[in-house]
Amino acid sequence: MSGIALSRLAQERKAWRKDHPFGFVAVPTKNPDGTMNLMNWECAIPGKKGTPWEGGLFKLRMLFKDDYPSSPPNPTNVILMYCHILQILLGIQELLNEPNIQDPAQAEAYTIYCQNRVEYEKRVRAQAKKFSPS
Repeated sequence: MSGIALSRLAQERKAWRKDHPFGFVAVPTKNPDGTMNLMNWECAIPGKKGTPWEGGLFKLRMLFKDDYPSSPPNPTNVILMYCHILQILLGIQELLNEPNIQDPAQAEAYTIYCQNRVEYEKRVRAQAKKFSPS
């Protein structure tokens, strides 16, 4: 297992335990010997208030690869009843354009976003060019 991935996940666990949104759950699983497995988390997302999902708690498992955070986690057992691929992809696209600055996932990007929007947009354009299909 990657030391970088484990270190990052340990930091994220510490930050999560200190402060996380009410009703959300994110807990590393335990190995057979009782030690914590930071590469495998059991999570739950509460249904948003004022929606038909309100009152539900939707469980999923997050599996992290050795190269995390360079590669994203793999969510499994996600219950997305009536969610279409289009809705999921549009939600992710919205996060690209309107990042959650209340809970940033990438510290460096967050700092640049807040302190130098021109530089942030320059880097975003470079990423878009790098991942362009043409």
